[in-house]
Amino acid sequence: MRTQYCGDLSSQHIGQEVVLCGWVQRRRDHGGVIFIDLRDREGLVQVVFDPDRPEVFKRAEQVRSEYVLKITGRVRARPAGTANPDLATGEIEVLGADLEILNTAETPPIHLDSHAADASEELRLRYRYLDLRRPEMQARLRTRSRVTQVMRRFLDAHGFLDIETPILTKSTPEGARDYLVPSRTHPGEFFALPQSPQLFKQLLMMSGFDRYYQIARCFRDEDLRADRQPEFTQLDLEVSFMDEDELMGLMEALIRELFRAVIGVELPDPFPRLTYAEAMRRFGSDRPDLRIPLELIDVADLMAGVEFQVFAGPAADPEGRVVALRLPKGGALSRKEIDGYTQFVGIYGAKGLAYIKVNEWTTKGREGLQSPILKFLPDATVAGIMSRTGAVDGDLIFFGADKARVVNESMGALRVKLGQELGLLDGEWRPLWVVDFPLFERDPVNGRWVALHHPFTAPKEEHLGLLESDPGACLSRAYDMVLNGTELGGGSIRIHRDAVQRQVFKLLNISDEQAEERFGFLLKALRFGCPPHGGLAFGLDRLVMLMTGASSIRDVMAFPKTQTAACLLTDAPSTVDEAQLKELSLRLRTRA
Repeated sequence: MRTQYCGDLSSQHIGQEVVLCGWVQRRRDHGGVIFIDLRDREGLVQVVFDPDRPEVFKRAEQVRSEYVLKITGRVRARPAGTANPDLATGEIEVLGADLEILNTAETPPIHLDSHAADASEELRLRYRYLDLRRPEMQARLRTRSRVTQVMRRFLDAHGFLDIETPILTKSTPEGARDYLVPSRTHPGEFFALPQSPQLFKQLLMMSGFDRYYQIARCFRDEDLRADRQPEFTQLDLEVSFMDEDELMGLMEALIRELFRAVIGVELPDPFPRLTYAEAMRRFGSDRPDLRIPLELIDVADLMAGVEFQVFAGPAADPEGRVVALRLPKGGALSRKEIDGYTQFVGIYGAKGLAYIKVNEWTTKGREGLQSPILKFLPDATVAGIMSRTGAVDGDLIFFGADKARVVNESMGALRVKLGQELGLLDGEWRPLWVVDFPLFERDPVNGRWVALHHPFTAPKEEHLGLLESDPGACLSRAYDMVLNGTELGGGSIRIHRDAVQRQVFKLLNISDEQAEERFGFLLKALRFGCPPHGGLAFGLDRLVMLMTGASSIRDVMAFPKTQTAACLLTDAPSTVDEAQLKELSLRLRTRA
């Protein structure tokens, strides 16, 4: 029906006759001359209709926003002084010779121009097919498509095979609730939608395929937030006969190629690496944003035995932590602003936020400091704090003291908030690897060991003996790629020996009977010549969110769910009739 896309026209097409199809962005009547801005997925072009073609001009007068048109015309240069430098097609226009109204449109319930941000997200999701017409949304989904193209090209070139894995599978514990699907042919039994292709990709390695990848749909029934959805997409891959350094190097190369090809950004080579312990010590997080030049500084030894029990208690507790966070030029913060940050850390369980303002330390010493806690701290402690933090006049020092988990979460979050709100970001893109994760951590509720990643992650070879003697000291062969404080992806070298896998299950309080019931097919496969293997999964939605500057993964997905896992467009989930339930041998329990 058309010869070109609207957005592809340029001065090279001047004098050519073209046929265009698209939607009306705007119609303007300028005293006998009608201008129509016609839009398609490639962009927008101005079409001019003169009254010397009465029938065509009359049809142009009927046109309204979002009408679907087919226009025939000739490309010409815009008159002198009327070029639009803000528009890709701003040097030319199309002189309309014919116009066909392919469809009319009601007035859209949301703006499709620069005022689109005025619409609520609920309205945008309910009319998603309109929201997706906006150039901003089209650009994001085009970027997403480009990302997957580059991924496939890179992996194909490196010998990976694109292999699909089942969507209907067995329910296995992987850290979140499964979405269950009742079976009609096996009454009372259920499939589960996969939280990831984890077990199947390991089975593919045991099948000898060596290098696998898949752009996979995954499903998790969990509480949602900006970077979570009940169904999401990840680049999932697995390799045999590679150690973690080889695999991480290959994945770095993939991400560098992706940023170079899609958005023209050169990322560092190689990415820096931090151990889990160092990341938690310096930043309170295993996904630190390295653009923020603020760090947590341990001061528990300086607080031991001080009169102030808020500090002395955690300093003496093996599970406690006391840290200082120096904010350069933070002395300018008002008491109201400090109170706001105190309320913020309270969200993470902190009972307060002590601070010292450094007004005139250089000339007045202790007398040049301002804080309600100074009266509890001896001179040696104050001098030690100033020396260790490197604070100078005009700075402010925040303190966190509690159980290590509370301190890490609250002060780590405060570090990020200060960096973002006070404009402290240094650089645009700061990737890194976090390595040497603990294999296990204690469940804070029942004290049992749980897998920090998943139960198929291999321990470091030199730590195999610690599985019996000291599980908490056992480090894993896991690795996470982090970019600007967001985990892009994570993976590990897997357990490939049956005896080690059973030993890990035992530590996780999974009996032999439970292991056979849940993972019997995997355990059996391990006994038939399983190669050493490992893999990684990148969150595609998160990756595209960062690359496009979107604030939520919902803005880079065509048809996302709300934060209550509902689809406003289709009104899903919905009830089903009694006949369907009967076919599935299900009956709903009547609510009281």
